[in-house]
Amino acid sequence: MTDRRWIEAMAQHLPPSASTLRLLDLIGSVGAVRPDVAVTGDGAAGGFDAVFADGAALNGDLLGMALRALRPGGRLIAVDTQGEPSAAWVKTLEQAGFTRVLVEELLPTGVLLRGERPHETADTLARVQSVAARDQGAVKGCYVYLLVRQTPNKPVWALRPGDPVEWQALALADADGPLLAFSSLPNAVAFMQPAVLSGQIRDVNKLAKFSRESARDWHLLINPSIDILQQHPVTLVPVDHARAEAPDE
Repeated sequence: MTDRRWIEAMAQHLPPSASTLRLLDLIGSVGAVRPDVAVTGDGAAGGFDAVFADGAALNGDLLGMALRALRPGGRLIAVDTQGEPSAAWVKTLEQAGFTRVLVEELLPTGVLLRGERPHETADTLARVQSVAARDQGAVKGCYVYLLVRQTPNKPVWALRPGDPVEWQALALADADGPLLAFSSLPNAVAFMQPAVLSGQIRDVNKLAKFSRESARDWHLLINPSIDILQQHPVTLVPVDHARAEAPDE
């Protein structure tokens, strides 16, 4: 099995996905990554969010196979524990058809390589919706995402130790109004972006991630259609930010 240091480095580069991320492990050395990642050694072309190659020779055949295995926007993530960052790696991945190439040094030794299969549209919302659409019917993911107003509206790095932070999450303003929750980051973005642009929701400045276990006592409405905003007024209700998981990229 791959050294856990490489697994942790790889996991930081996984793309946003539907409620379950599909990872193709070319070498069969990854093992468990995190609860929402389904790891397999084979599968249909075009169906994977990510392909991982650890110690494999990144020749034309392997890179071509990885590119075909990925969905548009999916990522190849490779680790060479003996290599070093260089422009040659960037050129190799770009010539194989990958975009948004990243080559970075790993510690204590090695190099991590990342490249994406090109998207099929320049429309960002359409890209997000294509991933979100994979969550159909009953959703059994490990996490839920809430649309939150954080006060103060600052990034994590700008907050000082001891600064008071309050979160309020979007909910229906009914008597037992549920929190509007989403099974993946793309689902949350696909709902929020058009709702904000149309003025149907305001003051939301954060997408917050919670494990299903930590949200077990909340009344949730999972993956609502944006049409619900025309049928029900919404409000903001307090939620405990200490329950949240580390945010996705």
